[in-house]
Amino acid sequence: MNFTAGLFAEGWLWGAYVLASAVLVWIIRTGPWASLRRPERINVWLGTSVALMLVWRMKAGVLPGLDLHLLGAMVATLLFGPQLAMAVLAIVLAAVVLATGGDWPSLGLNWLLMVVWPVLVAEGVRRLVAWRLPRHFFVYVFVVAFFGSAATVMAQGLLASVVLSIAGVYSLEFLASDYLPYFLLLGFSEAWLSGAVITVMVIYRPDWVATFDDRLYLKNK
Repeated sequence: MNFTAGLFAEGWLWGAYVLASAVLVWIIRTGPWASLRRPERINVWLGTSVALMLVWRMKAGVLPGLDLHLLGAMVATLLFGPQLAMAVLAIVLAAVVLATGGDWPSLGLNWLLMVVWPVLVAEGVRRLVAWRLPRHFFVYVFVVAFFGSAATVMAQGLLASVVLSIAGVYSLEFLASDYLPYFLLLGFSEAWLSGAVITVMVIYRPDWVATFDDRLYLKNK
């Protein structure tokens, strides 16, 4: 998904920037920025941004605003927490827009729908699972990283469709039949990729995963 400014009235674009600015202030004020002072953490953070830039460039779509691509929102959230995940994905989005000659007026709206919302869903899934299910390695990998990744993609597609419908860009019937079903396939792909990446990291470099704690997920299990 990559909304262009021409699809929306100015009210949508300005409103998105106002809301995006409020989220940005929250990120700056509450984000664990001190963790990036460690050379290893900043390297992982920047390396993740480069990897996701390549992933976001691989997309498919036939109509304006209906592009499909993997997000990496769950991976970023598990690695860094929600604030730093939103920040790293903001870098990814800005770099992709710059590289593809995209329009900047829609940047705020795209960031809210492709970054902020999926990261919030990813963090919500992580917290819900931690609250309702046992703290176990396989729960973290399969339920959070695997199924949670699919949930973030499908939630993103659902919100994007609602926005497109309310804004009068496409009809809800068209989106439900010719756009939303593809998010099931995309979610499956995202789940496999995110599950594999997180599994490798928690096995070999658990210190890179901010939301994973050996004492909680492995000790005495």
